[in-house]
Amino acid sequence: MPIAWLPREHLFPDPREADENGIVAVGGDLNPRRVLAAYACGIFPWPHEGMPLLWFSPEPRYVLALEELTIWRSLRQALHKRRFTITLDTAFARVMASCGKMVRNGEKGTWITPPLRQCFTTLHEAGFAHSAEAWLDGELVGGLYGVSLGGMFCGESMFHTETDASKVAFVALCRQLQRWNFDFVDAETYTAHMARYGTRPVARAKFLHALERTLKKPTRTGKWEIEPQLSHAGEPVP
Repeated sequence: MPIAWLPREHLFPDPREADENGIVAVGGDLNPRRVLAAYACGIFPWPHEGMPLLWFSPEPRYVLALEELTIWRSLRQALHKRRFTITLDTAFARVMASCGKMVRNGEKGTWITPPLRQCFTTLHEAGFAHSAEAWLDGELVGGLYGVSLGGMFCGESMFHTETDASKVAFVALCRQLQRWNFDFVDAETYTAHMARYGTRPVARAKFLHALERTLKKPTRTGKWEIEPQLSHAGEPVP
């Protein structure tokens, strides 16, 4: 199928029409309403340096069902130490900026461009984008951010300056999401790191069906707060 150029309206083609690279559309802008509409369609923006704005719906999609969260031995030991204090929505801008500075193997530059940061900051202020932070002795040492719709959290990026900090923050967030009756975390594409938590490949059609179901749940907007017993990642949810 030919790739669509986006009109000014916040409309997207059927994500099932994505090309072999998962590209659904090209162009448009990072207007927060457009971006939110994209996530509701199973599409996400992924800026690439020197190219028009690209919109993706990959095949397969990588998803973590929250009841399948995997805690491996070394991570369990890190949780047991309770070194980090975890908060939600306390330092969104700093988390996103820190994610943009992370150097990742095989990647040059960052997709977290100034327009993307501005868009997500607006979504955060509107209560749709959220962050989890890990603190050590009052210093921000790790965290992650993403978008929430219905019973889905779309994880975008994470960072750490202390070993295990972002891992503990992610576990704490997942456990809080379970308590709020969320269904899954959308990891979007494969990474070996996220696979360790239990993310699995899901056919695009199956993902879109799950998305349709989870969007029937009310979106938990506004500032998120973690339950006190989870502020160090807590104990596994039964």
